[in-house]
Parts: sequence; structure tokens; C-alpha cells
Amino acid sequence: MKKKETQGKEVHAERTSRAIVKLLKQEGSMDALQLAKLLGVSGMAVRQHLYQLEDQKLVSFDEEPRAMGRPAKMWKLTSEANRLFPDGHAELTVHLIESVREAFGEEGLEKLLEIRNRKMVIEYQLKAPASLPLDEKLEALAQKRTSEGYMAEAIENPDGTFYFIEKHCPICEAAASCSGICSKELSMLQQVLGIGIEVIRSEHLLAGGNRCVYTIKTVH
Repeated sequence: MKKKETQGKEVHAERTSRAIVKLLKQEGSMDALQLAKLLGVSGMAVRQHLYQLEDQKLVSFDEEPRAMGRPAKMWKLTSEANRLFPDGHAELTVHLIESVREAFGEEGLEKLLEIRNRKMVIEYQLKAPASLPLDEKLEALAQKRTSEGYMAEAIENPDGTFYFIEKHCPICEAAASCSGICSKELSMLQQVLGIGIEVIRSEHLLAGGNRCVYTIKTVH
């Protein structure tokens, strides 16, 4: 009986740790009390899990000043935590990029990326056609990107602009080895949304951010 109880506690602890990691991935930096409220457990329990995750180098924290009392620890995922999420066959992709670069040079690699980008634009335009209003187009695109592992979300701001947020990058390792992939991602989004729409990348995973955020607005 004791063995089963121990195993049960271990399973519960593992589920809680996974839930913490998932929340930090989806919502960004949070303190222990925010996590505790969302998970329905005590702040002390969450802190124990966070320190264990910190020992595994999966989370770290920044201190945020508060009006009263000590600074709050705002916990966030480290780059090491990316391995817990879909990687889009990262190792194979990186090797293929290196092989193309070696065989055909930077010019050949750039041509390959242009072909990939062109095909992605066509595919995404089928999911988010030009006839749709911008908000519906972004929602359709977010659903498509989420199905590919990007954990995407479109948010409309009070001023009429939008944030297109990707909380995970399943091709992050490949993008790190080839900066052209990220520039093509930005170009792809611009082409799918069409003329009269401005797209600016305001946060970037490869620049140290916790997610990629594109600010999108209509221009006249």
C-alpha cells in the first residue's frame, strides 16, 4: 500500500510540474502565487516544484520590484525547456540545412528557403483567404500554426491593432542555424495578410524572448 501511495504522489508531482511548464509556456512569466491560483494548489507547493524545475535548468526567474515588501520572483522557462515541446525534427532539419549550405552555398540555401516560403504562403492563403476580415484571417492562421506546433494566438487590442503570438517554435533549432528562416517567416506572414497590412515582429524567441510576437495593423 505504501509503495502505491508513493507512486501516486510521484505521478501527481510530475503532473503538477508539467502543468507549471505548460502554463509558463502559454502565459509567459508568472510568480508562484499566480501559478498556485491557476493550478488550485498552495503557493508553497508551487515553489517546491519551481525549485526542482530550476535544478533541472528548465526554469529561471527575474526579480520584479513591488510597491511593498520584497521583489517578486517572476518565473519563466529557459531555452532548455524547449526540448519538452515539439521540435519539428530539429536535428534532421539542422543537418539538412548544413548539407544544402555545403553543397550549394548560401545562394542555394536562400533559393531553397524562397521555394519553401512560396509554398507556405499558398497553403496559408487557402486557410486564411483574402476575402476574410483581418480578425478572422488571423484566427484561421493561428489555428493552422497551432496545428503545426507553434501554439499560436491572435489578440485584438483596444486601438484596433492585433498581436499574433507564437508561444513555441518547433523549428527553433533550425532557425538558430539559419537566420534566413526567421526573416522568411516574417515575409510569409506579410504576404498572407496582404497589401494594406503592416507586420512588425516586436518580440523574438531567438533574441531572448519567451515567444514571438507580431504587431499587426491596417495602414492607409
